[in-house]
Amino acid sequence: MASLVKILCLLSALTATSSALSCTVCASATSSSCSGNSITCPSGSSCGSTYTVAKSGGTTAVSLIRACTLTSQCSFNGSISMVQATIKTGISCCDTDNCTPILPTVPTPSSNSNGVTCRSCITADSTWCYTSDTIQCTGDENMCLLQSTEISGELSTAIRGCSTKSFCDLGSQSTSVGGVTTNVKFICTSGGMTVHKVLFTPVIVCLLLLKVF
Repeated sequence: MASLVKILCLLSALTATSSALSCTVCASATSSSCSGNSITCPSGSSCGSTYTVAKSGGTTAVSLIRACTLTSQCSFNGSISMVQATIKTGISCCDTDNCTPILPTVPTPSSNSNGVTCRSCITADSTWCYTSDTIQCTGDENMCLLQSTEISGELSTAIRGCSTKSFCDLGSQSTSVGGVTTNVKFICTSGGMTVHKVLFTPVIVCLLLLKVF
């Protein structure tokens, strides 16, 4: 369960980078609101809230992160499903100093099969994950995803499952904060479609907040 929370954090924080706009920066691992200090954002950003809901078995975990967020990602909405586990993420934004974005919506569950079958696994100590277990994809989750994360060689995770294309289409980025370098790679396939390899920047503080699932 703890590994899913680490992945939840990494998937829930989608990069920060606006022109002299001041935004509140904070994170909560237990609720849909938080408060914190104000920072000046780089050009090209809005004040964003990234909200993630992860479910595993009968347990639900939520994460909210407020930060400078790339304006191009302000309408992000996506989900990932594994055997007995789901991760759903949404982003909302506003564009005045220290404004509070509305709570983002996350994708609604769907039971309608889309004909795609993907392998499904989670690992907390490797950037590789493979299994014979499969999951029948539903709704807009029509991509098979292998997502791997590595933080300065100290933390590595990997998951396989069904995913919306929105996760595959995130911009290619990596980040280094305080000497800690984070790379997140998505490899997505759907039938004969071309593989997509991209990176995105997570907010590291979320890892410190979520200890267990």
